[in-house]
Amino acid sequence: MFRRVVLLAIAIVMFVVGVHFYAHHVWNPVPTGTTIDRIVVEKSARNLSIFANSKKLKTYHVALGRNPIGPKREEGDMKTPEGIYTIDARNPQSSFHLALHISYPSDEDNARAADRGVAAGFDIMIHGIQNGRGWIGALHRWHDWTAGCIALTDEEIEELWRVTPDGTAVEIRR
Repeated sequence: MFRRVVLLAIAIVMFVVGVHFYAHHVWNPVPTGTTIDRIVVEKSARNLSIFANSKKLKTYHVALGRNPIGPKREEGDMKTPEGIYTIDARNPQSSFHLALHISYPSDEDNARAADRGVAAGFDIMIHGIQNGRGWIGALHRWHDWTAGCIALTDEEIEELWRVTPDGTAVEIRR
């Protein structure tokens, strides 16, 4: 009986360590000194890919807004926008580890929202996991949970932060 309990405890510890390793490991890190010039987000696949000189360097799996199907129409709709934007600011003091600000809304986004008599929304970011919850790691991707932002693990946003200059093009597709 005691032997079974010990074996079960060892199996549980090994499982927890394995899940932790999976959730926090950055697979195939981007080489130091790399600078990207384009980010492409494919909402339907929940992927964010980074490019340098038209060459895809890496793809991350992401979580999106809680209501991700379709383009963002108005503030509070929980959708991730679709369109062409840029990284126009960064927040090292973000409530979500680190955050790269996307230039949403564009003039076209604002015009579409104004035609409908609503606000387009603002503060769309590529960010990490909420501070204090980074232990969740890759498990955060099990469901879409943001208010319209694009979420990575803390380790992934650290890598993206390092290789992404302000002004980088961001294309968000269906």
